[in-house]
Parts: sequence; C-alpha cells; structure tokens
Amino acid sequence: MQYRKFGKLSWKPSALGFGAMRLPIVGGDSSKIDEKEAIRMIRYAIDNGVNYIDTAYPYHGGNSEVVVGKALMDGYRERVKIATKLPTWLVNTKADMDRYLEEQLLKLQTKKVDFYLLHGLNKERWKKIRELDVLEWAEKTISIGKIDYLGFSFHDDFETFKDIVDGYEKWTFCQILYNYMDTEYQAGLRGLRYAASKGLAVVVMEPLAGGILAFPSSREAQEIWNSSPVKRTPAEWGLQWVWNHPEVSVVLSGMSTFEQVRENVGSACRSGPNTLSEEELEIIHRVRESIRRHGYIGCGGCRYCMPCPQGVGIPEIFALYNEYNGVHGDAAQTAKVREKYKTTIIPEKSARKCLSCGQCESKCPQQLPIRSLLEKAAVVFESSR
Repeated sequence: MQYRKFGKLSWKPSALGFGAMRLPIVGGDSSKIDEKEAIRMIRYAIDNGVNYIDTAYPYHGGNSEVVVGKALMDGYRERVKIATKLPTWLVNTKADMDRYLEEQLLKLQTKKVDFYLLHGLNKERWKKIRELDVLEWAEKTISIGKIDYLGFSFHDDFETFKDIVDGYEKWTFCQILYNYMDTEYQAGLRGLRYAASKGLAVVVMEPLAGGILAFPSSREAQEIWNSSPVKRTPAEWGLQWVWNHPEVSVVLSGMSTFEQVRENVGSACRSGPNTLSEEELEIIHRVRESIRRHGYIGCGGCRYCMPCPQGVGIPEIFALYNEYNGVHGDAAQTAKVREKYKTTIIPEKSARKCLSCGQCESKCPQQLPIRSLLEKAAVVFESSR
C-alpha cells in the first residue's frame, strides 16, 4: 500500500480510503446491508494496508455506521482512523450536535471519532451551522476527546468553498468531489489546489463519478483505452488520474463487491503523485472528450434525492440514460438499453411520473437539473409507452 501526506499531520493515510456509502445490500434495499460480506470486505482492505474508513450518519438508512462499528471489532479499530459526519441539515441546536455525535459513537462502538466532518456544506448550510456556533461546539468536543480533528465535505461552487476554507483557521481537512470528468465542477481543481495551499488535507470522493467511469462509456471510449500501450481497466485509469495529483491525500472508493476491493487495493499499491506520463494523460483527455460528446450526467447514485413523492426511480433512470448516451449512434445497442429500461423501470417508477415538484433538486448534492433530465429521459425511453 502507498501512503500519502495528510495536510499538516505527521500521520500518513493510505492512498485508498474505504467509503462505506455503497456497501453490498440484500434484496435491493439500500438500508439492508449484507453485513457478513461488508465486514469481510472492510477487513480485507485493512489487512492490506487501508487505514482510513469513511462513513456518515445517513448512509444506508443510518446503518452504515453500525456495520463499520462491527467490522472494526476484534482489534481492527486500533489499525484505522474513522471519519464520519455531522448531518448538518438535521441540526437546529447545539443539543442536536451532541445528540447525533453520541448516537454515532454508539453505532461505531468507539469512544472518539478521529476525523469529524460537517456534512455536505453549501452556502446556506454553512451560514446556518455557523450561526449555531458549530465551530465553538467542535472545539469544546475536541478538548474533551470525543473528536480528534475537524473538517467538512462540500457541494457548492468554488467561491463558496474558498469562503468556507478561509472562514476557520483550524480546519484539518476537507472532502470534495473530483474526477477526470468534473475538474471544473463545484470545488474542482482550483479548490483542490487552494485547500492544499492552506495546509488542509484533501479527501476525494466520487473519483469514478459514482461508478459511471468504472465501465466503458462507449465503444469509442473503449477503443481509446485500448490504444494505450499501458493496459488498465477504466476504473483504474480513473483512480490513477486522481492519485496523480500530489495535493490529494486520500481517494475514497465506495466499493460494493469483494472483487472491487481487491482490484482497488491493487491499484492503490501501484499509485503515486506525478506518475502518469504525458501520453497517459492525453489518453484520459481523449476519453473525457469522447464522454462529453456522447453526453454525461454526473449522477453518482447517492440516492439523496430519494424517496421521490411520486415514486420515480431517479438514480436508476439516470444510470440507464448515461448508458444510452454512451452507445448513442449504435442502433442495436441503443435498442438494448431501451429494452433494459422497459424491463427494469416499472411504469410506477417511470420518468413520466415526475410532477416537477423540485424536492429532488433541493436535495441533490450535485445540483443536477433533475426535472429537465427526467423529461429528456422520458422522451428517449417512454415515447412508445
């Protein structure tokens, strides 16, 4: 395993962090984790050098922290740092801050959280949480040993990111969305470099855009990958691109299968800052341009938009829409994706069920124009329904 710099701390994190947002589930219910398999995956990662485990209060319907706590029994807790997050949108008083943290400590079966984040900060949440004196609360909580270090995860524009970084001198780290498709989106490359210049460790989430970049997006993109003398899977190309940035401290991967853990651990062992050649970077650039030409919806499948009041299967529809865009122009392949839509998206969950209430857009951390995208998906997939 490769280890990297974590801001101003002497402790070094593994290049790969285990993101406990997409653990294996049972029966298609995201709140029902396959605990035995999830624990096996987490422990395999730790046994192979991973020392950073990331979870959060809402993941898997509140059950991610529980399973992480179980996985870290039998001596595994002492081998890792835990990162979890305060659900800022649920906090209305300082008492709420204490209550959520105490609940998280119980779920995780630990006396302290090593890295605690203010979850999903944007302009509005930052203003609200500051007015509730969250920073004063955090410093007091650190002083009594229930938190070691404070950071934040982020979903908004660069200027808001800069304001948050500059708004508190004692941040240890931040967590941002970053991948080769989203270099100018939200914090982006400017945010990555700005935070690092201020001495913050930078944890990267969605390095594969929720798994979208882990698979060939089109025949054209796969041909570009194949043209490289260096052979990698699309997933490894995406991860290595993020690891190539020296400002990155940890890359989180939300792994859902044991094989994904095995592959990503192996990839992390081959990683390093500034290790990709100009030719390899050009290959990635060509794939990026190919994906953009075909169409790209940056939905990571986080499911924060759910449940939809009308029952629309938003993440599933967008996954198929991305797949459709990837094969656009190939009549046989587009027909297969349309057929897959018909067999997997029941009429009660179809795009046409959207009433444009906008609740999903207010919850989407990627700030996607969900309503207009659903309209387009309905035209593509449901014109004959």
